[in-house]
Amino acid sequence: MGDEFPTVRAAAVQAASVFLDREASTEKACELIRAAGRNGARLIGFPEGFIPAHPVWFHFHPATGRIATQLSVELFKNSIEVPGPQVDALRHAAADAHAYVVIGVCEKVPNTTGTLYNSQLFIGPNGEYFGRHQKLMPTVGERLVHTGGHGDTLGAFQTEFGPASGLICGENSNPLAIFAVTAQYTRVHVMSWPNHFPTIGDPLRERVKIDSQAFAQMSKAYVVSACGTVDDQMIERLRVSDEDAALLRDPDFCGGSLIVSPDSRVVAGPLGPEEDILYADLDLELAVKMKLRHDFAGHYNRPDVFQLRVNAAPPQLFELTSEHADGVEVGAGDQPALDTGERQLLQEPSPEGNNPHQPG
Repeated sequence: MGDEFPTVRAAAVQAASVFLDREASTEKACELIRAAGRNGARLIGFPEGFIPAHPVWFHFHPATGRIATQLSVELFKNSIEVPGPQVDALRHAAADAHAYVVIGVCEKVPNTTGTLYNSQLFIGPNGEYFGRHQKLMPTVGERLVHTGGHGDTLGAFQTEFGPASGLICGENSNPLAIFAVTAQYTRVHVMSWPNHFPTIGDPLRERVKIDSQAFAQMSKAYVVSACGTVDDQMIERLRVSDEDAALLRDPDFCGGSLIVSPDSRVVAGPLGPEEDILYADLDLELAVKMKLRHDFAGHYNRPDVFQLRVNAAPPQLFELTSEHADGVEVGAGDQPALDTGERQLLQEPSPEGNNPHQPG
């Protein structure tokens, strides 16, 4: 009979965070995960920084001004830790939905203050925590609150239907990042986007469509692009001018979630600015047909000419050592702060009692 390439239902969640409210945003995310699961979704993508919000205030307020500083402090206070209760809640929701979930979060390292990562969490259908991707380069105003991730979080994760991957916002037009996941033969790629771009320039939806189709052309993978949107609570909390409030309410300014097939066709969407869940049935055999023409990770490339090296070793900023009397030096702090917690999280039984899978 040969190999089987199934048809998988995917969902792109387009919704507004409960602005700068970690617990309420997590609860909303879990409700949306379960709703998508009831409609048959096996892979569910969420916007950038859905828990607790994306720092869009830098589009409207001076970076070190009173309003921006206050909102940035609230962002830190409401960011999640890995492991932590919000991750546990998402794991239970994914298990209830029996779906893979890729969700954008603002992440802080446990027991630290001040440093944040713009991350995607990867969660499996039995409640497994597969790991995370931390955005490699924060974009414009994000740099004021987010630091960049490293190569140890760049890669595909394994699903029942093959490798899947995720990148965040502008990374999805970075040629080297695109090739890094293409070379791992991703079959479904989740793009997490904010609710809007800076106020000067093309609307978010235009860039989302261009980048999604371009990524599909190069990778021959399905692309699930999940955009955020805004609500009245967010606009009120931002304390913007009447002119900027009108811009945020412009139906062409926000949203634009869509799903693209490996032949670069838009198969679902784009959505307008409304909250909704977009669905598409992904025939994974189409990727085989398209890869037979252009496999940029294989026969349609020249490894004797082009090579990409990804440094997957996390950098080490600080190390505590102690020295025994015999002169043997022992490290006492040479692992990144998250590693121990992540190992514990991976070893925990899933909500349904199944053994977690290891990250791909």
